[in-house]
Amino acid sequence: MEAPPRRLDVVIVSYRCRELLVACLASLERHPLRRGSMSVHVVDNASDDGTVDEVRLRFPSVELSELPDNAGFALANNLVLRATDAPYVLLLNPDTEATEGALDHMVDAMESRPDVGMAGCRLVQRDGTFDHAAKRSFPTPLSALAHFTGVGGKVRSGTLAGYRAPDVDEHGSGVVDAVNGAFMLVRRSAMEQVGLLDEGYWLYMEDLDWCYRFHEKGWKVWYDGAATFVHVKGGTSGQHRAVRQNVAFHRGMGRFYRKFQGHGRPFEAAAVYTGIGVKLALSMTRSSIGRRRLG
Repeated sequence: MEAPPRRLDVVIVSYRCRELLVACLASLERHPLRRGSMSVHVVDNASDDGTVDEVRLRFPSVELSELPDNAGFALANNLVLRATDAPYVLLLNPDTEATEGALDHMVDAMESRPDVGMAGCRLVQRDGTFDHAAKRSFPTPLSALAHFTGVGGKVRSGTLAGYRAPDVDEHGSGVVDAVNGAFMLVRRSAMEQVGLLDEGYWLYMEDLDWCYRFHEKGWKVWYDGAATFVHVKGGTSGQHRAVRQNVAFHRGMGRFYRKFQGHGRPFEAAAVYTGIGVKLALSMTRSSIGRRRLG
């Protein structure tokens, strides 16, 4: 019996990142899925910076959707996820760039492991530095505290280092709790069981939430360090988060904890929500100072 054709739909959500998006789309043209067919979809969240015209002019084969306002990451991706019938769907950030062979390697990895519902690749910054968010463990109050205070980055194993999924090597492969929303390769049949992205998140944490729900349904989340994409950290959100982004990030932390970890733990929950509030205040202050210095 003949194997079904390899098909991949790539979904990119953009917001005021025209140059990064152009670089991303150009990299996909240079390094497409070669053993199979690939379609690229861009959903633009009302950028108002010429993104739509640029994509139409330079990448006529891209399927482009324009939204009237900034609907956020989850809702914009879900528009395409609801419509696709491709066996594999890649959610890709516009601040990423493909490298040769990466897409074929990742689809091969999925096809050879039918129990894997989602996979992520090695992400590096433009200077070659590994982006540790490419593979993560689900945060606990302690591991999150260690991560945000910088302690977690100074240890290589144990509870304090757990946020970075240290048990799987950067160049290795294996099951992890979560991969980064910058590159999430999803098996459509698994997605149909798990459901779409939770639109209760406007921006941030929806990738972690989705990974958690894949595990809940019995699907593995796989990290493969043999394939690499470039990831311009903060490329789409800027060096300093705007107020709405800052609030969304911290609200997302609270929503994730409330959904999956906060039941029946009133004292821990009070401490977690207080910590999130303190962190939000500090983050808003740092971002405000940073923007003033840049201005």
